[in-house]
Amino acid sequence: MRLFAAALGAVLLSGCATFPDISQSRSPCQLEPGGWCSFVRDAAVDAFPYALASTNAYTGDDDLFEKPGRVLQRVSHIPIAPEDAEKGFSYEIFNQYESGSGSNADRKPVARIIAFRGTDMKSLSDVFYGTLRDDQIELALRYFEAEKSRLGSDIPWVVTGHSLGGALATEVSVANPDVRAYLFNTSPFYRSEIRENALRRTVFNERGEVLRRFARYDEPPAANVFTLNCEPRKNTLAKHAVRPLADCLTWIAAYASADAHEVVKANAIPKPFVECGPDDRTHPGPVAAKGEPCLHNGLRKSKKDKRSGD
Repeated sequence: MRLFAAALGAVLLSGCATFPDISQSRSPCQLEPGGWCSFVRDAAVDAFPYALASTNAYTGDDDLFEKPGRVLQRVSHIPIAPEDAEKGFSYEIFNQYESGSGSNADRKPVARIIAFRGTDMKSLSDVFYGTLRDDQIELALRYFEAEKSRLGSDIPWVVTGHSLGGALATEVSVANPDVRAYLFNTSPFYRSEIRENALRRTVFNERGEVLRRFARYDEPPAANVFTLNCEPRKNTLAKHAVRPLADCLTWIAAYASADAHEVVKANAIPKPFVECGPDDRTHPGPVAAKGEPCLHNGLRKSKKDKRSGD
């Protein structure tokens, strides 16, 4: 335990951190709610609204959150010029509200989120203009500045995105040091090796998802990085999808956030496979006390396989 605390303290004090991959109920987290370490739960509470926004940036898809909860409200954005839309560029804007303020009729937004859509698998435009060329990066920078001029900077801006959308959000965060960025299974095909604004970027990746096999540069963009293993059964392509990662983060956040718990219930989010308990287990909501040990399914299967000689 002391060695774990020392190691975690070292990465935290060093600035940007790739957090220890102990989010799968390895010791010392088995007695934590759901088997998730406290720093993972805290990060999930912070990030789940941006995971929801990144999912719902895929306007028109059939796996969006129909009820994203009271912390987000979609805001109309500047119409995207036809020539820009032809390049696959798209985004959505959301107002973010303070946690627990849903019943307050006079509440004001505490942040404004621009969520860039990732790759549209039904078109090659994103691959050509977003990965092989920098057109979408320039569009993201231009539309962000236009939206900031239109809506103002009276509250903080946050950029977010999944896959290619994460790379676009990264570029906007680099060009705007006061802007926070939350990235999910982000594309490694950003424009340059990035150090600016590092402490204001947070990345969540599903362990083994397909884009982690690629890199344009020797090092990823500087950021705080969390690696989860919500669905160890899935293949690398399935692990890349944003909705399962957003579901998992929201489920984890619901152990400490009533707002996240409302989203879990409203959208019938299932328990992540890796978490202990039956697949149809109902989320208990915010839990303060430590309960029975929760040995995650991936680890339990591994031990079983070893005993059987597999």
